Amino acid sequence: MKNNLSNSTLYLLSISAGLVVANLYYNQPLLHDIALSLNVSDSHVSNVALSTQIGYALGLLLIIPLGDKISNLKIIKIDFLILILSLLGAAFSQSLFFLIVSSFLIGFTSTLPQLFVPMAAHLSSDASRGRAIGIVMSGLLIGILGSRVLSGLVGEYFGWRTVFYGAAALMFVLFFLLNAKLPIIKPKYGDSYAKLMKSLWFYFRTEPTLRLATLRGALAFGSLSEFWTTLVFLMEDSFNYGSAVAGSFGLFGIAGALAATVVGKLNNRVNKGTLILFGGIVIVISWVIFLFSAHSIIGLIIGVILIDLGVQSVHITNQNIVFSKNPDARNRVNTIYMVGFFIGGAAGTSLGSFAWNYFGWTGVSVLGLVFSGIIVFVQLLTNKRTI
Repeated sequence: MKNNLSNSTLYLLSISAGLVVANLYYNQPLLHDIALSLNVSDSHVSNVALSTQIGYALGLLLIIPLGDKISNLKIIKIDFLILILSLLGAAFSQSLFFLIVSSFLIGFTSTLPQLFVPMAAHLSSDASRGRAIGIVMSGLLIGILGSRVLSGLVGEYFGWRTVFYGAAALMFVLFFLLNAKLPIIKPKYGDSYAKLMKSLWFYFRTEPTLRLATLRGALAFGSLSEFWTTLVFLMEDSFNYGSAVAGSFGLFGIAGALAATVVGKLNNRVNKGTLILFGGIVIVISWVIFLFSAHSIIGLIIGVILIDLGVQSVHITNQNIVFSKNPDARNRVNTIYMVGFFIGGAAGTSLGSFAWNYFGWTGVSVLGLVFSGIIVFVQLLTNKRTI
């Protein structure tokens, strides 16, 4: 297959993925300021972050499959219009209810990066697909990790509403760049939306490699989510640091995110089963380091870099596998994979909080070892069925 993806378009997709996905996380460091501004309690304002995540989950399920049925630019036009209006709605909100509704719509329409990854895979040649996926994922991950830091700084000095005004302005500029630079992809799927959604179950049922990739992805993201959920508790308990310091650990995670590009390139040269096994073992090592780092900042920093590297090794290789096998249904298989991925994240968050409450950091670390150990065990058991 000929490579139809120029470097300029590829890096535009990567930057766009980071800027769009950042909309999901801007509100998290601002919640206390929002509570004071709207005169509501911290417990009530937490529904702002919750509604954003619920919106994202529904958008992932309902919007992303459309990439196999509707032109990419048509989806972008409609989605960006709603996203920009939702960000402005959040900025202008004078009540918690209106902010929650706006946040839900922000989450619902910020799923576009999950269209960009299959788009990059579709436009790439077989030989360059791994590199393309890795570069787009690097941008997405840097957006996730950097958004909280940026939001906290802007919010502290200019107010929380400025964050949403700025985000709306960025999306406005990005909308015109994407419309001007992206090639039009016209999918071949011609059946109804109902049949499109029904086909999700068909691919999950008939593709064992997709099921295995989804399981590995869920375990990897569960492990990562468990760490980030409980890190702030550890910072307060062992070091007397607050959420700002815990959030700054995201800067160290960017090192692991940048490694996604390298992992993507290796996908074209190294056996994919070997890469997944490597990723799983690196996650195990990170949790061993975490286990003995309850009072060591240096240990935690090393562990953060390793866990992000390991998770990205598993995640990018998983995506390369499922995209390679289903060229006409890349958005649908990505929907299945990412829904499983985020279910794993939710499980990691819940179980991590439970482990911390009852068993402290030792319990959290043991749980992380269980998650990552299962990845290694499953991979050793099914290595020949990985691809």
